[in-house]
Amino acid sequence: MRYPDLSNPFYLNHVQRLCNSFHYWTGKPLLPGLKSNDDPVQALFDAPFVIVSHGTENLPVFNFCNRNALTLFEMSWEQFIKLPSKNSADQDNQEDRAQLMARVARDGYALNCTGTRISSSGKRFYIEGAAVWNVVDENNICHGQAAMFNTWTYL
Repeated sequence: MRYPDLSNPFYLNHVQRLCNSFHYWTGKPLLPGLKSNDDPVQALFDAPFVIVSHGTENLPVFNFCNRNALTLFEMSWEQFIKLPSKNSADQDNQEDRAQLMARVARDGYALNCTGTRISSSGKRFYIEGAAVWNVVDENNICHGQAAMFNTWTYL
């Protein structure tokens, strides 16, 4: 499987926003134990949890994920970053996902989220304990939303 060029300046900037925003909303580090000489982009790509993010388009498209997300969703990097984020949920779960994303847009973040998602091969899985947050910059301008979780069960 091919992986992205993680040295791309977009990813460095984006990962900093992901980490800073997560800390802003939750008061916790996204990458606990990250040392000053560690590469945060590589650390997030190799993190032991799943993380995904999308932009602010009218139909938001994923713009980042890590290795665990690619494995869980059974996609290549090229496939994943072209996927409208709403398509990570099957038709039966679109309304629940839309309500969650609207709540996060309004409140800034949500913790202990649950939901059913679907991989590219049609495998459904139930996510538990997810954090979902608005990705904001230092001026509190929203650049999209992100989610991270480490607990799921195949259905």
